[in-house]
Amino acid sequence: MRVTLPGYARITSPRARGIALESCKSALESILASETLYDFAARQLDARKFQGRATVYAVNLPDNCGTVVVRRSMRGGWLAGLNTDLFLPPTRGLRELIASLRLRSAGVSTPEVVAFLVYHAGSILRRGDVLTREIVGEDLGAVLSAPGEKRAAALESAAALVASLSRAGAHHADLNLRNILISNDAAYILDIDRVRFHVPGDPIVMRANIERLQRSLRKRRDLDQLPVEEKEIVALGARVMELMQ
Repeated sequence: MRVTLPGYARITSPRARGIALESCKSALESILASETLYDFAARQLDARKFQGRATVYAVNLPDNCGTVVVRRSMRGGWLAGLNTDLFLPPTRGLRELIASLRLRSAGVSTPEVVAFLVYHAGSILRRGDVLTREIVGEDLGAVLSAPGEKRAAALESAAALVASLSRAGAHHADLNLRNILISNDAAYILDIDRVRFHVPGDPIVMRANIERLQRSLRKRRDLDQLPVEEKEIVALGARVMELMQ
């Protein structure tokens, strides 16, 4: 990996290769001396678990590196049903790191990528871990499921997030309720390895992002009885377009 990014350093461990924040490099390499980061996270007694295609862990790293979310990269799309974490090189980690840096520099709220790590799985295949800075909150679906004043603020934050993505020309192919994290009335976009960049402010990108999120809202409403009304779904799209003007 011959990639140089300000503030990041290459991980040089016999067990793994990757890129990490310079401030966390030594802590990660000390863990990698004996195990993968995902295995380390899984065995921490105080780890908090979140369910996805594979369990995700929030853990504290040594050397004041802070609290991170450790995620094993899993195959998505039409291969998701295989429930496999095996990839042909390269894995998605570098793509996610670069997307995060581009989004954050464009003013889009998304968790900081602390590191990505790649492990050999035989002579050809690879596994990968991605570590992001933890942001405590709930996904948009969970917030909308509960009655109260937070609903309106969450929808407004989601609209602002979609507008910021669209201004950056970032099309998120999987813009669903689980990939929008609400924390203190601010919205953060997750699962950004699927983001593709186009012309900033492209109305086609804006429309694609709006329609993808609206489709997720309608699906959760119809299948899971999410208490959201059609007028709220339509108003969300209108609000994004208003913020884009």
